[in-house]
Amino acid sequence: MAHIYSVLLLEDETPTREYLTAMIDVHPNLTLFHASASCAEARQALKNGVPDVLVADIGLPDGSGIDIVREACEKYENLEAMVITVHGDEENVVQALEAGATGYLLKEQAFDELGSAILSLMAGETAISPRIARFLLKRFMPAKRNTEILPSKKNIKTPLKHHLTDRESEVLAYISRGYSYQEIAETLKLSTNTIRAHIRNIYRKLAVKSRSEAVFEAMQLGIITLK
Repeated sequence: MAHIYSVLLLEDETPTREYLTAMIDVHPNLTLFHASASCAEARQALKNGVPDVLVADIGLPDGSGIDIVREACEKYENLEAMVITVHGDEENVVQALEAGATGYLLKEQAFDELGSAILSLMAGETAISPRIARFLLKRFMPAKRNTEILPSKKNIKTPLKHHLTDRESEVLAYISRGYSYQEIAETLKLSTNTIRAHIRNIYRKLAVKSRSEAVFEAMQLGIITLK
């Protein structure tokens, strides 16, 4: 039996909120936890329970959806968060990812692909609009993929906080190759929750908030190398 994921939607524009609500309602693997029109409503909804996914707009009448993403991700470790917005500028993208969002969709894409994007998040993948993905690659990856400029694992001396266990290093290697949480779990014969726990530890030790940042930081530290 397919899993049903609950979604907290945060969107102030009534037509857009109603359209996205309808998309969630008709999706066989999704159910609406609450549709909020403001940050205050979303905070109140989170006091009444914890959804599987938070889908938040940025510009709201009483604040930024990024603040709600940050608060929710800090408080609820298993919650996934996605930003849907018309804003694709560098400042908003970086702030959203740093706040803990693992998805960033421009609304034009969200209108058609919200359901599949949410399922991607729950499978441990990222859901990012192609234009945003290209921007992130330019920002977080080296200009030239030359392994000679990367420090080797033999020579680097990293602070204690960067020390990963053998299992965490193994999980990180699979992340760098684009594996989803489910695929890593099946390969290593572990539960998806165990993989999520390893990834949270990796993020904490590397002081990062996203897959792209984790891979880039690990490359810089010599934990993994491009081949």
